[in-house]
Amino acid sequence: MSTYDQPATVALGLLVLRLVLGLYMAAHGAQKLFGWFGGYGLGPTGQFFTQLGYRQGKLFAFLAAFTEVVSGLLVAVGLLGPVGPALMIAVMIVAAVTVHWKGGLFSANNGIEINVLFAASAVLLGLVGYGRFALDALLGVDLYFTPTIALAALGVGALGGIANLLIRRPPTATN
Repeated sequence: MSTYDQPATVALGLLVLRLVLGLYMAAHGAQKLFGWFGGYGLGPTGQFFTQLGYRQGKLFAFLAAFTEVVSGLLVAVGLLGPVGPALMIAVMIVAAVTVHWKGGLFSANNGIEINVLFAASAVLLGLVGYGRFALDALLGVDLYFTPTIALAALGVGALGGIANLLIRRPPTATN
């Protein structure tokens, strides 16, 4: 069965999930990149990334923000199969470990809750596809949703996040 042959309720559910998840992720990246939606913009975000242990903080802030915007837009419109979810997983792994891990499980303490929800939702979309109300479906692109391709893409996303963590130096102490 094609991923586009599901019942209308499933397709609508996937559309709602894609729009909410994707647009929130894109907006989150736009906060870092442009200072929109109450964000700090690239300069201050770059300084924060330097404090997190990235020698080229502004470059890594740009890469993270750009990845969040691109992954969010790909997910929102339903384009390129598991590529958007894989990118989203990569940035959520980095954010969870570098910023939120010390806060524990819940967002009330700046914990990993939101990162886990974004990543789990991305895994879901990467595994089941975007549904029939997506650009991939409109374009007739169904090959991205073979289990092998989906798992490989999600695995590459996870490895990308882990690799990003491995190039960090220990974060600078704050007074």
